[in-house]
Amino acid sequence: MSATAPRLTRQVRSAPKAPVRIVHLGLGAFHRSHQAWYTQRAGDAGEWGIASFTGRRPDAAQILAAQDGLYTVVERSDAGDTFEVVGSIVEAVDGANLSRLVELLAAPQTALVTLTITEAAYPLGPADLPRLVSGEEPKTPIGRLVLGLAARKDAGAGPLALVSCDNLADNGSVARNQVLALAREYDVALGAWIEANVSFVSTSVDRITPRTTEADLAEVSKACGYEDAAPVVTEPFHNWVLSGDFPAGRPRWEDAGAVFVNDIGPYENRKLWLLNGAHSLLAYTGQLRGHATVADALADKACRQAVEEFWDEAARHLPGHELRIPEYRSALLNRFGNSRIAHHLAQIATDGSTKLRMRALPVLRAEQAAGRSGSAAMRMIAAWIAFVSSTAECQDPLAEQIRQAKTLKGDQRTAALLGLISPDLAADPAAVSQIHRLRGAVPHSLTPSTPPKDLL
Repeated sequence: MSATAPRLTRQVRSAPKAPVRIVHLGLGAFHRSHQAWYTQRAGDAGEWGIASFTGRRPDAAQILAAQDGLYTVVERSDAGDTFEVVGSIVEAVDGANLSRLVELLAAPQTALVTLTITEAAYPLGPADLPRLVSGEEPKTPIGRLVLGLAARKDAGAGPLALVSCDNLADNGSVARNQVLALAREYDVALGAWIEANVSFVSTSVDRITPRTTEADLAEVSKACGYEDAAPVVTEPFHNWVLSGDFPAGRPRWEDAGAVFVNDIGPYENRKLWLLNGAHSLLAYTGQLRGHATVADALADKACRQAVEEFWDEAARHLPGHELRIPEYRSALLNRFGNSRIAHHLAQIATDGSTKLRMRALPVLRAEQAAGRSGSAAMRMIAAWIAFVSSTAECQDPLAEQIRQAKTLKGDQRTAALLGLISPDLAADPAAVSQIHRLRGAVPHSLTPSTPPKDLL
């Protein structure tokens, strides 16, 4: 921190706090560049403060709390940077502070719960049932939600909406199924109350938000004249599509460009397959070829060809002129090629066993149902298998199972790793053989001048 520049606080930037009416789980960079940014830009933002809870670590809450929840959003493009102070987060809370979460969920003024807890967090909720039954603190986001909703029921605080913003197809239904399943096992009456009083909103979210660097902190200080320990760097593009009911109200997010639709499925698939699918493909093939960022990988003709071929497969199953697929693909190439957004492939590559179930498998199955091989989607799976086989450790909810599979050799390893994504495919000898051939064609360490012919 500079000895001369003041720390960013509400005293430095006059910004009265709005009352807490939104609770968010998953305080990270994307939440701050997306849901919190949209809330800041709503015409009625002064009525909608956010209490944001961290996930695995308290660090973000500690840093933001020292700044009264304020932080800078840096929109970065080839044309330069713009800077905006966002103040919609009025409480930044350690996720371990369960009592505060329960208190807020039981408060009548709380109208919304938004989630960015990652795709991997949803299936973990049932593990909290013994803790809930025994009166211990739940450890998962879903378990904590159920406990908080139980307090809301007991307080008679009325209905609310739960808005999933994670990269899951029909994420509102996934959240609903996980919350209700745990709640019904814990307390049948609670399950019935949730079904009658909690709406589950599905969304499609999109804004590339890489990790903030020390250089970014220095740039904010130089450009803005204050010290910000928690800026967020993001692209100018932003998109939020929502479908569902808000029984206790919501901010006017449409003022910031949010779109409300009846059928979100096509928009979810467009984003999951074209953007997120391409990201996964670039993450694995790009790192195997020695690249570090999305822009670097896209500049590799072989990586770009793999992406375009996967997009061709996916686009066949994205009908409807309103999706504007050619324009969407063109915009993605421009966004991915923004060299001033250092979106690191290692960050995208995490939790692959979960992500590929939603990014590669639906396209593969749709292609096979149409009588085609789905070879481009298979390449994505093969690249993941080659990548995890080449790394000593990987961040994944199935990391231990991956480690065990890597003790096997040959097509047995391929089948074991494939089974973590799709048991059905792993039971198909032809699929195992084709993916094993693709995986075996990829050297463990490549340079951009030596393309893996069969994979790419």
